[in-house]
Amino acid sequence: MIHIPLSVLELAIVNNNTSTYQAIENSMIVAQKADELGFSRIWFAEHHNSPSIASSATALLIQLAASKTSNIRVGSGGVMLPNHSPLVIAEQFGTLETLYPGRIDLGLGRAPGTDQLTAHALRRDHVRNAQNFPTEVQELQRYFKPIDPNAKVHAHPGEGLDIPIWILGSSTDSAYLAAEMGLPYAFAMHFAPTHFFAAAEIYKSRFKPSAQLDKPYFMACVNIIAADTDDKAHFLATSFYNMFIHLVTGQRQNGLMPPGAISEAIQNPDVKILVDRMTGGSFIGSPETIGSHLQAFIEASKIDELMFTNYIFDMEARLNSMEIIHQLSRL
Repeated sequence: MIHIPLSVLELAIVNNNTSTYQAIENSMIVAQKADELGFSRIWFAEHHNSPSIASSATALLIQLAASKTSNIRVGSGGVMLPNHSPLVIAEQFGTLETLYPGRIDLGLGRAPGTDQLTAHALRRDHVRNAQNFPTEVQELQRYFKPIDPNAKVHAHPGEGLDIPIWILGSSTDSAYLAAEMGLPYAFAMHFAPTHFFAAAEIYKSRFKPSAQLDKPYFMACVNIIAADTDDKAHFLATSFYNMFIHLVTGQRQNGLMPPGAISEAIQNPDVKILVDRMTGGSFIGSPETIGSHLQAFIEASKIDELMFTNYIFDMEARLNSMEIIHQLSRL
């Protein structure tokens, strides 16, 4: 039923009853499961100053996951480039590609992956760097080019390595950039679905072939919470909805909560509108429900690859959700 490549976005979610160490261990279990099932890639997302997410040191988790898997591509979804020097990223990912040749992806985002105060703590000129995002992407590309005897600064490791660069985005701005640069494009529908179809049209209609890519390659990232029945899937999804309710109401949540009652804050019409808007890129239900809805979405969007994430509290249920998604690709 799903006849396009399937991939996983991993955030190393910290449950409210587990340690950060266990969250990272769980993310490695997910990586190994994705590898076993034959998924195309697993990406780790950079976030900061969040007690619920342990993927702040993204390159380190990529290295750990690559060391524990055999075939799956491992990468960033993404590195928030304004937080870093392009040279440092070139050296980090050059090292990763040297250690795990042919398996490393470099997805780049413009947003900080955190609040503005933390973004300033990460890199003092963050605002200017975000404005210069296209220039910094080009600088990063130069570090990966073959040896240039006229260059004064080189990335070692990094120089001459074939590391696919992706542009990540949640708005139409990123679609214009990915198309102009001729790079593959991944859209964060899992938290910002509003501009998805507009961004897809912009990217595909304006795409210019490049040395890396001769035609558009468009990936959507969505939330998928699958279980044996619709009722069980929607029960598991209460953890996910409560996380977004806490996010839009500004309440700091110390880890993903177990499934249960939905927070009463959802009764506030403004909160409900925001939560519904942010979770619109979600597929929740039994194999039959998920399968039919995903098939319709893939046909309507004409995506080339589907990446999914989920916020499921119980690891056994999370792995079962992955199994269900995999089975849909075998029908």
